[in-house]
Amino acid sequence: MTWRLGMVRPDPSDRSQWSVVIPVLQEAQQLPSLLAQLQGPEEVWVVDGGSRDGSGQIARSMGAHWLRSAASRGVQLRLGAAQATRPWLLFLHADARLPSHWSSALARVLHDPAVAAAAFRLRVNGRGWKMRLLEQLVDWRCRCRGLPYGDQGLAMAADVYQRSGGYQPIPLMEDLELVQRLHRHGRVVQAPAAVQVSARRWQRLGVWRSSWRNAQLRRAWRQGVPIDQLAGRY
Repeated sequence: MTWRLGMVRPDPSDRSQWSVVIPVLQEAQQLPSLLAQLQGPEEVWVVDGGSRDGSGQIARSMGAHWLRSAASRGVQLRLGAAQATRPWLLFLHADARLPSHWSSALARVLHDPAVAAAAFRLRVNGRGWKMRLLEQLVDWRCRCRGLPYGDQGLAMAADVYQRSGGYQPIPLMEDLELVQRLHRHGRVVQAPAAVQVSARRWQRLGVWRSSWRNAQLRRAWRQGVPIDQLAGRY
């Protein structure tokens, strides 16, 4: 049965109550491992921003619903959420690797009526003290400021997502923009489990250079620099 606004929320530890939305662009190498973890009763939507590497064929062959979209993560996430039919929503990047019993870990915090949304703790699949320090800084930011980013996954009830206005169709800062609005509906917390992500983007630019660039982009966004201009810098 399709869940509708106003119905009682089912138990979030039940994987059959989840819709998982995954935006992709050229993710044929990363996507299979994530979809292999989502072969249960959950509903999976892969929203493709125009891949030419077979990402769409992989998604369909592994049982996911596949949608074509403009290459903009905010647009892709919004489109996937609009198609979702389950009472709980989980948004993931394609390079994420879920913890075992992920739905139970999310349920431990989402059962609290004061909690609007939850993210996983971040673990980077890379060696070295810089990666471990990065993980600790992300933990601190989430504990003290309630500001997880999209690479940690973001989970919430579908009715909370709808009341918040959901993801906006923007190419950058879509995760931070939504999380800030979610704070009007309750706390945004970390689940007691970690999602593992690829180290590729930190390896490409270096941990400090990548972190500094992202901090500068966030600062510029808060100062009102247009998103399209920031996307060009990114």
